[in-house]
Amino acid sequence: MASPHNIILTGFSGTGKSRVGVEVARVLGWRFVDTDAEIALQTGKEIAAIFSQEGEETFRRLEKEALKRACSGTGRVVSTGGGILMDPENRRLALGSGLVVGLEASPETIHQRLVAQGNSRDPEERPLLAGPDGLKSIRELKKLRQAHYASAHWLVQTDNLTESQVAAEVIRAWQMLGGKVTASTAVDPELAAVVTHSSGSYPIRIGWGLLDHLGDRLRDIGIGGPLYIISDDNVFPRYGRQAQRSLQRAEIEAHSFIIPAGEESKSFTMAQAIYDWLVHRRAERRHTIVAVGGGVVGDLAGYVAATYLRGMPFVQIPTSMAAMVDASIGGKVAVNLPQAKNLVGAFHQPQMVLADPQALTSLGKRELAEGWAEAIKHGFILDADLVSVFEEHAPELIALEAEISTEVIRRSMAIKAQIVSEDERETLGRRILLNYGHTIGHALEASTDYGRYLHGEGVAIGMMGAAELSHRLGMIDSGLVERQRRVLELFDLPITASGINSEQLFGAMALDKKSVGGSIRWVLLEGIGKAVSRGNVPIDQVREVVRGLI
Repeated sequence: MASPHNIILTGFSGTGKSRVGVEVARVLGWRFVDTDAEIALQTGKEIAAIFSQEGEETFRRLEKEALKRACSGTGRVVSTGGGILMDPENRRLALGSGLVVGLEASPETIHQRLVAQGNSRDPEERPLLAGPDGLKSIRELKKLRQAHYASAHWLVQTDNLTESQVAAEVIRAWQMLGGKVTASTAVDPELAAVVTHSSGSYPIRIGWGLLDHLGDRLRDIGIGGPLYIISDDNVFPRYGRQAQRSLQRAEIEAHSFIIPAGEESKSFTMAQAIYDWLVHRRAERRHTIVAVGGGVVGDLAGYVAATYLRGMPFVQIPTSMAAMVDASIGGKVAVNLPQAKNLVGAFHQPQMVLADPQALTSLGKRELAEGWAEAIKHGFILDADLVSVFEEHAPELIALEAEISTEVIRRSMAIKAQIVSEDERETLGRRILLNYGHTIGHALEASTDYGRYLHGEGVAIGMMGAAELSHRLGMIDSGLVERQRRVLELFDLPITASGINSEQLFGAMALDKKSVGGSIRWVLLEGIGKAVSRGNVPIDQVREVVRGLI
């Protein structure tokens, strides 16, 4: 059935829901409804008074009733409280009553806005302005709510936009999606996260067996044919063909280009071959490239999509663990030079990332383990609880048990999505944290001609180097270094290298993309789940740590 004609605005306090809602309603000629204002009008009390005198339970009941009234009609722009989507019934009601648009902002921006305003109407958020830890409190509460904000049909990143510009983005979303949103009875179980970026947003979907529904999911986001599938000769016979069958059922025209498996294919030579094929197929800018494979395929196909005809849409279908939790998300695309990996590339965001963990069942033990390395990395830099999951459930994850493996991959993908949404082009210092272990890891790959270590194996060794360097600099104790070592060993990942030419390795490290003014920006640990970037790390300490690894 067609969606009722409402727009529901959600998001943290300080993202501008009320002011933006008023402007959207004015432009569309609709009625504006603020659920908090409705509650205050009905009760004759300010929201804070309801909280203090009658308790949160009473407020949440009144909030639910206000949302029901607001969503009962059509032609309404509804501004909701920052915590309203935490309730499953409220989520189902909102998603089934119109287009839900989430207004996003970084914790730093939110804190600045709330301080400038002097208060927050949300009584749960009001204490955030008190004391020196306001920003920390915002981060913690926002993290708790983020998965529910991600259930919105569309997200708008408001950090660098005026309220008028945000309103224009909301209206643009309505014009694109308003007639396509269908009434929903539950939050989409396939949706792991939504990445927001400077040009829009895209969904990250995950589900066991989801590849069989690729055609339908592409149709859902408005992608038809022709499509150009790029895969490799290991992946295509199984999963490329599976993708083709799904596309055929959805009556989507598709063509395929198969590259040799391996890092050597991520080259200008192979990109040129694909360009020639696209010319032969008369590919147009509005057509879509679909990457079906691991990180090599995704990087190469994305680079071609970013550069052919000055940019074509593309979709990531990762079939390796490392690609699912890391490489497919965030729009980094590149080819290699002989000197180092990924030296030539671009930021080109996909239209969708669709991950089917069932595809991982065909991987060997080594390939699966190297993918888990990237997810383990996410835990050590940002999510201490995720590290505990790896410690407690290693056997089930190694065996790729469907339920827990899908959930851990989903959680890791959401971490990556959150980081890249906050720092799209690695300019704010946030996204660089994802490179924990990569300075040494990439150098190991390059100095061994990309033939000895899988990417995740290099990252695991690099993580040990970064942890040891953190310890030597007095940032963490030896216990944390040993804890990381034990987790990596549980997954049979390497923690040292042997037979490596140290000078060749140092030369490769000097080409690290994170270098600033000739000095490498290291990603180090200050604690479990707490990473930072630092420059000017003493070179003698670096050399001692690296020699200890090799």
